[in-house]
Amino acid sequence: MLHYAVVFLVIALIAALLGFGGLAAGAASIAKVLAIVFVVMAVASFLWGRMRRP
Repeated sequence: MLHYAVVFLVIALIAALLGFGGLAAGAASIAKVLAIVFVVMAVASFLWGRMRRP
């Protein structure tokens, strides 16, 4: 699950560069959504790891 969180982070950063650089207007909103997905998945992965340890 952490792997997917990192993949979403990379995609969000690329979308942010495209959107904030003026190349694609819609990429900025995509970057925001992907950043939120990354944060949620990172927190879920952290919590999942904490629960699985004895």
